[in-house]
Amino acid sequence: MDTTQLTLLALVVGAVIGGSMSLLAVASVRARRRVREETSLEVPDGVRDVIHAMDDAAIVVDTSSTVLAASGPAGPFGLIEGQVLRSDELRSLARRARAALASAPSSGSTSAAAIAGSASSGTASSGTASSGTATSGAASFGTGSFGIVTSGTATATMRLRRGAAPAELRLVAARATVISPRLALVVFRDITERERVEEMRRDFVANTSHELKTPVGAVSLLAEAIESAADDPDQVRIFATRIGAEAARLASLTSRIMNLSRLQASDELDNVREVSVDEIVASAVDAHVIQASSAGVEVIRGGDRGLYVRGDSQVLSEAVGNLVANAIVYSPTGSSVGVGVKAVGDIVEIVVTDRGIGIEESDQQRIFERFYRADQARSRRTGGTGLGLSIVKHAVQRHGGEVRLWSRPGRGSTFTIRLPLVEGPAEIPPRKKRARKKKLAPGATASRSARRNGESV
Repeated sequence: MDTTQLTLLALVVGAVIGGSMSLLAVASVRARRRVREETSLEVPDGVRDVIHAMDDAAIVVDTSSTVLAASGPAGPFGLIEGQVLRSDELRSLARRARAALASAPSSGSTSAAAIAGSASSGTASSGTASSGTATSGAASFGTGSFGIVTSGTATATMRLRRGAAPAELRLVAARATVISPRLALVVFRDITERERVEEMRRDFVANTSHELKTPVGAVSLLAEAIESAADDPDQVRIFATRIGAEAARLASLTSRIMNLSRLQASDELDNVREVSVDEIVASAVDAHVIQASSAGVEVIRGGDRGLYVRGDSQVLSEAVGNLVANAIVYSPTGSSVGVGVKAVGDIVEIVVTDRGIGIEESDQQRIFERFYRADQARSRRTGGTGLGLSIVKHAVQRHGGEVRLWSRPGRGSTFTIRLPLVEGPAEIPPRKKRARKKKLAPGATASRSARRNGESV
């Protein structure tokens, strides 16, 4: 080979070696970038800003279920940046989304705008996801059911507690979307009010058709009986008295249905303020003094004083009054009903105890249902509507509390209303009374002027 050929060969070999080295360098950079992306826990650019601007609750979590970014509405659910998820349902939802992405072909990166749009539309449509495969949650933080799972996403409906216990569990529709190999975006929307309105509509129709037809039918039959006995004044008076009783029962039933519907429908309570628990208990007990005296039952009040809760005093008084009324009805003559109040940490407990017939364990799970009566015969004798305990349950839940029941057949029952304790209103200091100047007669005025000038009077 001559010099020219050797030079060309060297150039070709150099180009091949240089190209190979370049390819190796590019592959190394890409591999390093891929490893960094797979192990990085940094929230992608723009995603944090989008989350902070969202009206729905949204969080970014890593594989260890640590919250790396959170929107403002996520705070009341206890989802705070830097803390670990307490909800088993949310952790499982994020894992299902990652598993779905791992089993699907790669679809490239996701932009912040696409994440926000997908999360918003996904959450809105996931309210019907409960029709999918159902699983039960073991944590007390919430319970839920899992629905649709697609490539890199998973949706579910679940119940999460908004605020500290004993706050009401809220029904939420959640959607998890994988935004990187180690990060997932979870967005959820509170659909409690929407479900509550739908439930209220269904219940109102069912209650009206099932319960109202009984007194209406009785009034119709009694009216026919009066017409048939028009020539017998004594029978007419008897039938008229029964019509009055059925009309009163119908009015009571209608009133309770409307009260229950208002508790289910309204998002905010009216006349919310710091209310004295003493005022609530006194109002409830005073409203049933005559009932207790007629039944030969003594109502005993005791416990802590000077405690306050935040809420509507009328609604809370009615709830406690329903418990007192039930306790009186189911207590034997000569027994007593206890109404006690105590503070347990930051919770106020209002306890109503009776020594009555008690409630079977099989009935205790359904005792707060609308129109459910554990003792049908006694309920008919006393004119009960079956709505009292349901009103208690919904009234207490609207105030962020809960109702607990302990009962044993033959030993009596204890209902406990638990509400968040608040500080009482600040006391207004009494105003100092100004000393009034006494009006003097004209002669006394002249005498005082003379003394001031050193003159004798």
